[in-house]
Amino acid sequence: MATTNEPADPIAKGVLATAKQSWSDLFKWKQRVVVTNEFGETHTEWQSPEPLKDPFSLLAQLGAKDWLFFIVGFAAWTADAFDFHALSIQTVKLSKYYHRSKTDITTAITLTLLLRSVGAAFFGLAGDRFGRKWPMVLNMIVLGLLQIATIYAHTFQQFLAVRSLFGLFMGGVYGNAIAMALENCPVNARGLMSGILQQGYSFGYVIAACANLGVGGSTDSWKTVFWIGAGISIAVGLIRMCFPESRQFLEAKKAGHKAKAPGLFWQETRKMLREEWKLCIYCIILMTWFNFYSHTSQDSYTTFMLTQKHLTNSPATRASILMKTGACVGGTIIGYLSQFFGRRRSIIVAAFMSALMIPAWILPEGERSLSASGFFIQFFVQGAWGVIPIHLNELSPPAFRSSFPGLTYQLGNMISSPSAQIVNAIAEANNVRTSQGKLAPAYGPVMGIATAIIATGIIVTTTFGPEKRGRHFEVVGPPGVGVVMKDIEEGMDDEKDTVEIKEKA
Repeated sequence: MATTNEPADPIAKGVLATAKQSWSDLFKWKQRVVVTNEFGETHTEWQSPEPLKDPFSLLAQLGAKDWLFFIVGFAAWTADAFDFHALSIQTVKLSKYYHRSKTDITTAITLTLLLRSVGAAFFGLAGDRFGRKWPMVLNMIVLGLLQIATIYAHTFQQFLAVRSLFGLFMGGVYGNAIAMALENCPVNARGLMSGILQQGYSFGYVIAACANLGVGGSTDSWKTVFWIGAGISIAVGLIRMCFPESRQFLEAKKAGHKAKAPGLFWQETRKMLREEWKLCIYCIILMTWFNFYSHTSQDSYTTFMLTQKHLTNSPATRASILMKTGACVGGTIIGYLSQFFGRRRSIIVAAFMSALMIPAWILPEGERSLSASGFFIQFFVQGAWGVIPIHLNELSPPAFRSSFPGLTYQLGNMISSPSAQIVNAIAEANNVRTSQGKLAPAYGPVMGIATAIIATGIIVTTTFGPEKRGRHFEVVGPPGVGVVMKDIEEGMDDEKDTVEIKEKA
């Protein structure tokens, strides 16, 4: 396949070599890209990023089915976020309802995040093996039922048990949602669509905050918000039942229809882990930083305004809504710019800007000032997050675009699961004097210091990590299909191995 691009050195192997190459490439405008021709031959070349196109023309590139898959994926991710934030923004109400400290209530957040990785592994692998549709349908309906079960949890122990189960099923949503939404997007539209998709998380927060504002500040009103969340989740699951399987999954499965043996599925999965374990560890570390980043800067923000800034439920909730509106805007814009500016450069700049915003975020008084500062810091926090869906998809082994992003994301969630609990525990153990001369838990200083440390970690980790912007999402079958297809294309030196694999297929 003829090309006019300048050839580049191959992608480095090994941790130190990759870090050195990544650091060097960060200061080169062109992207090092591995290109595969029609004969399956690969070479590495430097490619200039395509000029940024009008976002409306990029949106027009998606066909009707592409939009269908994207909207359903976005809706699932939004419902997932609503269900999670229905708890985090009502910590004070739940604390009063169960007569427990706010730190005790955030134990439920820890357990939810802790068990999400188990759900990500199970439902992500199911999504790669059986398709995106039915694992998502099961996820969403069960999530709705668990929201209802939370409402009827009469004791704190029952409450924690239900939220643990909730985390298990919540973990399966992310990987299948982003795989279904992004795998059919045109290459030059991925940055924009990734930014929009990721903001389903922030949009879910906004809807949950609006629901909280609508039901008022009475202690029992938290149950109404959970009823709304249950309805949204079940509705998304039922809607997903009415639409077809992901087109790319069906085409890939058809191309490798002979390889259906479950043994080959696990063989390919083990092979991927053997070959890509360093990439897995890197992505887990990156996702650990990112999950600390979002949960530390947002989960206790409403509590911070209620306790340290002396706002009541309504103004604190309005400020939270504006804060996450900034997240929606920032994630979309920076995700869009990453298509031209680069995934890693976009993440680094956004994280740096969020660190600069910390004093303006925690020092102001009053609803207006807190709304403005919250808007801008979350513009950059979720701006960095807006790059993540497509960045993980591009880094993923081709046959594992459902399980790999979901699993690495949720393992990062598992490691960072105590984030809200840590912030609450440290804040409640230390007091600061407020503008009214009263002592209050030190939420502001704790969130500020933690966010600065985490933003620095993201900058350093991303600087020395890989990037595969511009990678084509070639048609690759489900795990198990790839074993046979690759062996057929490349041939095998050992005839005995060929016979064994064919027998398994």
